[in-house]
Amino acid sequence: MKLLEKYDTAAPRYTSYPTVPYWNTVGFIKEEWASRFQAAFTTANSATGIALYIHLPFCEQLCTYCGCNKYITKNHGYEAPYIDTLLKEWALYRQLFSETPRIRELHLGGGTPTFFSAANLRRLLEQIFSTATLLPDADLSFEGHPNNTTEEHLQTLHYLGFRRMSLGIQDLNPEIQTIIHRIQPFENVERAVTTARQTGYQSVNFDLIYGLPLQTTASIQNTISQVMQLRPDRISFYGYAHVPWIKGNGQRLFSEKDLPQGADKLALYQTGRSLLEQYGYTEIGMDHFALPGDPLYQAWQQGRLHRNFMGYTVSHTGMLVGLGVSAISDGQSVYTQNEKTLAAYQESVQAGKLPIAKGHLLSSEDLLLRKHIRDLMCSFRTGWDKKDVQCAAVMECLQRLQEPEKDGLVAVLRNGVEVTEKGRPYIRNICMAFDAQLWRNTPQAKLFSSAI
Repeated sequence: MKLLEKYDTAAPRYTSYPTVPYWNTVGFIKEEWASRFQAAFTTANSATGIALYIHLPFCEQLCTYCGCNKYITKNHGYEAPYIDTLLKEWALYRQLFSETPRIRELHLGGGTPTFFSAANLRRLLEQIFSTATLLPDADLSFEGHPNNTTEEHLQTLHYLGFRRMSLGIQDLNPEIQTIIHRIQPFENVERAVTTARQTGYQSVNFDLIYGLPLQTTASIQNTISQVMQLRPDRISFYGYAHVPWIKGNGQRLFSEKDLPQGADKLALYQTGRSLLEQYGYTEIGMDHFALPGDPLYQAWQQGRLHRNFMGYTVSHTGMLVGLGVSAISDGQSVYTQNEKTLAAYQESVQAGKLPIAKGHLLSSEDLLLRKHIRDLMCSFRTGWDKKDVQCAAVMECLQRLQEPEKDGLVAVLRNGVEVTEKGRPYIRNICMAFDAQLWRNTPQAKLFSSAI
């Protein structure tokens, strides 16, 4: 309990470093961005190919736990114009590229990608693929809602090369589904999974959340018991991020008194983690579990696990291009984020301009600290035995690791640090020791969700 009280503080999830609130947007120069971006593309495209993330933001109803950038509507007339804009944005990027893009990885995220009809998704993807080379071993995946992922969706995307599906399950208890406004009967989940596997999908992921309103250890046990009837290949087991100061009243349909706090929330994680391990899943990095046959497990075992704005991935492409409203791109030494509102995004693209709202040019220190944070996130260890991964900021980190070491969360070695089994639930806190931007610019307002 003392450890929990000590480390249950606000902390980033570290899908990037520097984290978005600490980007130096004032120092962002678009001419330098273009030069760095083009150089990164040339290197990544010839070496590994690139990753492509497409943000499809529409949902038919609001799930009150959700922190994604989304637009709630039942009007499917938005589909075709949005796809037209995505294709124009892709054309603008192709003008920057020196050669035909080679796609290694592609993910459809949201929102709810299966809000879009199978025919519209096919039009979007076929036009992108017609202007690129889809590598034979490309990893294509999409996020689906159990209630609206149809057999037509599954067959169409499988025909286009998709072999991985992720479903947002969150919790299977009816009273919890009601309070978070995410009602999806087990029968719908079962139908989507069964159809996907019969169609030929090789990997199914479930997103589960602990820390939701009204959750107890008994409800977590019930949810995982039902999940095991379908045995997904991988499971993302996230702590609920309660950030109403960022996402507004959508997360205020229940009050803080309904939320598990402190030791109760940690017990939910520990219960879920223990059950998943009993069922044969291995904890991969932070929040992720996989069966031995899944590519995520194999990438972790072989030291190939990578982390970027999409979370954990099985390949490291060196470049991530984000299309769509609020999407983020990673050009190795430069980050950009698109306009966050649908109107501003579409207006910019229709005017023939890339819809970049802000960006950050990474310094040499940023690149080194990012490497150490990624290593910790992906393998629970990092080292600085070679001079090319050393800098003054790394040495400063050692001072901030003294308390976690005293508490048994890390083992500080002569030229590195390893996270202990005891320290894994506190990985976000440990990574904070390497976050020089955060320590130099202590936030004056809430920016991140709780670490536990």
